[in-house]
Amino acid sequence: MTTEEILSQLRNVKYPGFSRDIVSFGLVKSASFADGVAHVSMSITTSDPKVPKQLRDEVERSLLALPGVRETKIELAVQAAKAPAAATGQAGAKPGASSGVRRAIAIASGKGGVGKSTFAVNLACSIAQVLSAQGRPGRVGLMDIDIYGPSVPLMMGLKGRPEVEGEGPAACLVPMERHGVKVMSMGFLVDDDTPVVWRGPMVMKTVQQFVQNVKWGELDVLLVDLPPGTGDAQLSLVQTLPLDGALIVTTPQPAATQVALKGGLMFQKVNVPIIGVAENMSYFVDPAGHKHPIFGAGGGIATAERLGTVLIGQVPLIPSIREGGDKGTPIVVGEPEGLAAGVFRGMAEALLRMAAKDPSRPM
Repeated sequence: MTTEEILSQLRNVKYPGFSRDIVSFGLVKSASFADGVAHVSMSITTSDPKVPKQLRDEVERSLLALPGVRETKIELAVQAAKAPAAATGQAGAKPGASSGVRRAIAIASGKGGVGKSTFAVNLACSIAQVLSAQGRPGRVGLMDIDIYGPSVPLMMGLKGRPEVEGEGPAACLVPMERHGVKVMSMGFLVDDDTPVVWRGPMVMKTVQQFVQNVKWGELDVLLVDLPPGTGDAQLSLVQTLPLDGALIVTTPQPAATQVALKGGLMFQKVNVPIIGVAENMSYFVDPAGHKHPIFGAGGGIATAERLGTVLIGQVPLIPSIREGGDKGTPIVVGEPEGLAAGVFRGMAEALLRMAAKDPSRPM
């Protein structure tokens, strides 16, 4: 039996809570076969004590299903996920260039097409507006790690390349800034007409660099716009940046809520708390002021209940939300007194109140 045959079998083993297999994640360091014994060496990063045993059992079960394999020898090196660096003396400090970030919140959907990036952009701008009114401007960051389809630069009205500060291993990218939000995106690093065709390890490396090699400075909140799914970017993020929570975005219909639920359960499996569910495109308001549930009703609250969290807000279906994104002027900036801006501001204030309830890490 060859090494490739063993690796092919291990591609059937998914990392717990994810849809991606352990081989494509780069977790298998070596594999061999001799005298009926399959040898596998793996290395993972996790703070969940249940994951190593679950992974070992799955690998053993998979290998023993191969003809000729009588025994397995599995070496599993476990590295603890990075925790906040208390040694700095700063509340909520994170490692690397993100050491000044107090709160890191993932914006996830599970499913594509629910307006997650539009939601993330408007929420980031709303939080910036609330903090600025409190005398804390420039304290919000938005990290766009939707590697294959970065749309945040367009929606924020940003173009060009970020500056590089320093040289060699100590060099850091400097986020671009607009509407009071510091932004880093893959869209700044590739041309508009250049597709990103990468395998998992390259995606994982980019996520790590966005966390560790970007000069975010002092931030009260860093929002992380995730791509759809439960794959490379999600696993890399939870292994690199200690997340304070995840906010799940969905639309009301079952086709979206079923996938959003899976996305939420993935975060729970890797010990990231779900801080709320946001329902996008909840209803359309006609000129007479009547609400119409174009995509159905009740999906957001049902998803929140199944995840054991709250429905933090319902964003209406308004053409100007899309128009603002296309123009690079989010609706909360272009129409700050409008209905949608009021909804986003309410969610921003709710998130900041949640954060303020933790006295050990004040906002």
